[in-house]
Amino acid sequence: MRSLLPIIRRIWTNDWWSLLRGAALSVAVLVAGIALLGLSGWFIAAAGVAGLAGAGVVFDVFRPSAGVRFLALGRTAARYGERILTHDATLRGLARLRVDLLTALSTTPFARLPALRASEQLTRLTRDVDALDGVALRLVIPLVAAVATLMISAVALWILVDPALVVWLLASTIAGILPALGLVAMRSRKPSRLSQLALNAFRMRFMDLIQARAELTIFGKLDQRAEYVMDAERRMRKELERNDRIERAGGFLISSAESLTAAGALLIGGLLARAGVIDPALAALGFFATLAIAEALGPLRRGLAEIGRMTDAARRVNRLLDTGKPQAAFARSLTHPESNAPLLQFKDACFSYREEGPLLIADFNLQVASGETVALTGASGSGKSTIMQLAASMVRPTRGTVAILGKDLCDWEEPRLRETVSLLPQRSALLSGAIRDGLAVARPGLNDEDAWAVLSAVALDDVIEARGGLDSRLGESGTGLSGGESRRLALARVLLRRPALLLLDEPTEGLDRDTATRVLAGIRKYLPESGILLASHREAELVFSDRQQDVALFCET
Repeated sequence: MRSLLPIIRRIWTNDWWSLLRGAALSVAVLVAGIALLGLSGWFIAAAGVAGLAGAGVVFDVFRPSAGVRFLALGRTAARYGERILTHDATLRGLARLRVDLLTALSTTPFARLPALRASEQLTRLTRDVDALDGVALRLVIPLVAAVATLMISAVALWILVDPALVVWLLASTIAGILPALGLVAMRSRKPSRLSQLALNAFRMRFMDLIQARAELTIFGKLDQRAEYVMDAERRMRKELERNDRIERAGGFLISSAESLTAAGALLIGGLLARAGVIDPALAALGFFATLAIAEALGPLRRGLAEIGRMTDAARRVNRLLDTGKPQAAFARSLTHPESNAPLLQFKDACFSYREEGPLLIADFNLQVASGETVALTGASGSGKSTIMQLAASMVRPTRGTVAILGKDLCDWEEPRLRETVSLLPQRSALLSGAIRDGLAVARPGLNDEDAWAVLSAVALDDVIEARGGLDSRLGESGTGLSGGESRRLALARVLLRRPALLLLDEPTEGLDRDTATRVLAGIRKYLPESGILLASHREAELVFSDRQQDVALFCET
């Protein structure tokens, strides 16, 4: 439940006035329903007693019947207003939550981003926000309304009927209905959560099946993958059915407790009427009002049956919001880069993902001069990509310094730094649309001559010309090019920025030896004065470099 509190605060903070009015109208709906049933019971009983006493002719039927009509119409109007206010406020709150989540995702530490799948994150965010729409509508507001209604009704019955009825009502509610609601909440947590996880798996597997259906058909794996999708669907239905059984069992217990409460109220009212403490009409009022009060607690059952998926979603949402909190801004210095300083310099740089965790990089030292090419070598996981991220100021060193032109990266203004340094990570995203538009992301207003020049530098000009030129279109995520061609197009986009320092993380991955050699030569020809630092494990890249630095020598873990 603690995970839900930050979500509740978020939703209520900005729309508290609408939600408060909605909750008040929800209380009005429940009170009107109880008063309607109680007044109707009193009216029927009083009319019957008057008839038996021979006073039916003088019995006032107009004011009670007017009260019944007023309560019926007022209850309908209050229900409509409550729906408008609470649903509108909740939807606005969830819309803001979506924006906050996407903002947090965009500010997630760079080291975590390569492991994230955009489609998976979007599906998870959609699912989690959908699960949280019931926090206010099916949990908080029904709970507040039920408690307020119970208190108001208890006071009214204490005054109109007898304290003994109120004592029985509260005792039976606490002993019967509340434990039944608690049982639903506890027993449904696991199946509710598992059904939501299975739904997420079903969505992801189905999307993967649709996107890869051509390849799966070619390799004869389409039926196998379809069965994989159906397995998630079966698990989802199994958990949903299990959760439905728990909710129905809880409903049976609540109905039984309601019947016992109403029977006790009828007995107490009859005894009081027999003793002459109250008249039979008030005994009927107490019975029907008690019956309606028990029904007021029913809407909580649905919300409690979903508390598992709500709590699970809230836990992930809170974790993402906390992770994506903007980090402290870098210090801004008025000093200028030193023209005679190394282009890039690591000085005793250390890095750890956690403050007290082991160092991934320890006391790393390196200098890269303008026009020089340095290759980082070492086994996978030794920290080559991390050094690239340090050089690009995507992550900050735990100790030591990383400087460009003698100026610590912490002191660079962000726009100026991005003009000076460009990074090609292992995974690069391409956009759907024309080749020209994809390249223009790096250089707005790009002309054809510059576009063909950079495509030639990465040995991609013949490929693009064969596809129809710069106006040929790519599908989603660059569909239409092979893996090596997509990699080279991303490289071309980086080269267009003409950075003073070019960081390349395995730039020729997926290319044959001849193409790799041609691409590396094209890079140096296109940027003859830029310093190049590349993470390498291929011979062509090692031959291309002026010198190598073994990262494993600085790896503690």
